[in-house]
Amino acid sequence: MSASLDWGREVLGVLPVAEAREWLVTNGLGGYASGTVAGLLTRRYHGLLVAPLAPPLGRTLLVAKLEETLERDGETRPLGMNRWADRTLAPEGYRDLERFRLDGTTPVWTYAWGEVQLEKRIFMDPAANTTYVTYRLLRGAGPVGLELRALANYRDYHATTRGSGWSMDIAPVPGGVRVTALEGARPFVILAAGPGPVDVAPAHSWYHGFHLAREEERGLDALDDHLHVATIRATLEPGRTLTVACSTDVAPATDGLAAAGRRRRHEAELLTAFRPALPAPLRAPGRVPAWVEQLVLAADQFVVRRPLAADPGGMTVIAGYHWFGDWGRDTMIALPGLALSTGRHDVARRILQTFARFVDRGMLPNRFPDAGEPPEYNTVDATLWYVEAIRQYDAATEDDGLLKDLFPVLEEIVRWHRQGTRYGIGEDPADGLLRAGVPGVQLTWMDARIGDWVVTPRTGKAVEINALWYNALRTLGALARRLGRDAEAWEALAERVRVGFGRFWHEAGGYCYDVIDGPDGADAALRPNQILAVSLPESPLSPERQRRVVAACARHLLASYGLRSLAPGDPRYQGRYGGGPRERDAGYHQGPVWGWLLGPFALAHLRVHGDPAAAHAFLEPMGQHLADYGVGSLAELFDGDPPFTPRGCIAQAWSVAETLRAWLAVAAVEPAPAGPAGRRAPRPA
Repeated sequence: MSASLDWGREVLGVLPVAEAREWLVTNGLGGYASGTVAGLLTRRYHGLLVAPLAPPLGRTLLVAKLEETLERDGETRPLGMNRWADRTLAPEGYRDLERFRLDGTTPVWTYAWGEVQLEKRIFMDPAANTTYVTYRLLRGAGPVGLELRALANYRDYHATTRGSGWSMDIAPVPGGVRVTALEGARPFVILAAGPGPVDVAPAHSWYHGFHLAREEERGLDALDDHLHVATIRATLEPGRTLTVACSTDVAPATDGLAAAGRRRRHEAELLTAFRPALPAPLRAPGRVPAWVEQLVLAADQFVVRRPLAADPGGMTVIAGYHWFGDWGRDTMIALPGLALSTGRHDVARRILQTFARFVDRGMLPNRFPDAGEPPEYNTVDATLWYVEAIRQYDAATEDDGLLKDLFPVLEEIVRWHRQGTRYGIGEDPADGLLRAGVPGVQLTWMDARIGDWVVTPRTGKAVEINALWYNALRTLGALARRLGRDAEAWEALAERVRVGFGRFWHEAGGYCYDVIDGPDGADAALRPNQILAVSLPESPLSPERQRRVVAACARHLLASYGLRSLAPGDPRYQGRYGGGPRERDAGYHQGPVWGWLLGPFALAHLRVHGDPAAAHAFLEPMGQHLADYGVGSLAELFDGDPPFTPRGCIAQAWSVAETLRAWLAVAAVEPAPAGPAGRRAPRPA
């Protein structure tokens, strides 16, 4: 089952629907291009070239858009579309949109004006800050004129611009213009090439008052200005293509067909690498659902380079587009799905090595700030997820060399967690469980904070942290044994934690407390964090308690696209996520459905019920969701109430990764014959 990523006027002619769908292309450096299917700019993050000037961060909007106009026999037809400060739409090019589709990850538009049919594609070169826009005349009675006005900027991608009084240096260069926005700023070029003469004339005229509808919804500044820096004019014959290249390179290639070939080969290689990761019966063509293969391509959009002085080949993961950088927690949760499930073991290895360099006092960074400040270490779970990522890498590769290199890092992590490290993180000698928390600091993945107010502080002993802690200790025992070392000490520590974990059981509710030993005692709020105590490879819960946890989550938290962050019966529950920054942060983990949790739920359900068909069925709605928000990818979160409208980032790494990982894990399980109770037990294929 999969959603179509190919629409006609039934979608494109309904503006609220077309502008709610957004496209994304990336370059593996942290840069991207993005916008709406309708052609409107609705976010400050939309643009043709958002380049990381300090890869993978320092993302800067350089080229906002190209305003397109067709000319035929003295008659003109604008194809662009803008919403202005007074909410007027001008022009309204969406009315001529006949088709939109994804070709891999490349968005493709088809405009129809009578007998004239024009195709537009946008894509980026892998590993280069270059965006290509190609225009091909598919049909026409004769030549058609095409005029493009290039609108540029030079601002942080989180910001907006007021252009009055800002003068940029626009200099002609062969085939285009070079733009230097500020003294000392990095110049960029806009070049055009076609089969015939192409005229590129410098310009300098501000377009004021682009209205950004999504920013207004988010309670943020919703007006932006862009500078018209060049006008490109060309004549297209049927079957011919004009290419515009926007780049931070001094002289990027302008052969659009060759660049498109590089993009196609890159994506073909991704799908080729994916085949060996599949169970043998699924390796034949046509055996994998189209939506799963689309997720493989989407997974690549998050994998980026993080060059370091000591490690120029360093790699990391962008947590989500448009506004997240690389976060330690998100990277380690997403790594198995993005790299191991897709057969890219070399990528997984590089990420694990890169992050090993950042381990400090037994902790991985929570995030790397956009402006290049030192990493922030306010996370209790990123390092525990790092242990699990290493376990999954070792299981997939049996790479003893990397395991030997990283095992001392793992030992250091456990030592610091036992003796105590930042923010009150440390082992309680009374029961072996991990406690964490200090006022004003958010440490778990439920990390919303407003000023000094941590919305869900979860101070004390959090359920998923201790499930991860148990899993980590059992993992170190198994890895030690793999290396021929003594494993008894690790196993003894793990057994102590397993016994202590029994304190999380809330018998009256039939599920686990979310936090114990907190400032107010035990927190009985029904939250999804406990599902990890079932889905992780090593569970501290008995089989009966595993079944009850899954049942509670299925009944109260499960939605089509993930698990609610809080049960609807709780007085703090918020079924719709929206409003300004304060409203959104206050409700971030108080009811919205989180897509990344659907994978762990499906695996937990498989563990206790042994039904692969049911587990796959839980994941299938993600196939439809590929078409309704960030086309070709999966959202960060969704409203807690039906119809579970997608919210937050249009493309989130761990949503894609955990859905993909769970689908592959379920596919690898062959159902055994039904037993006396009619249940099926999983066994490896």
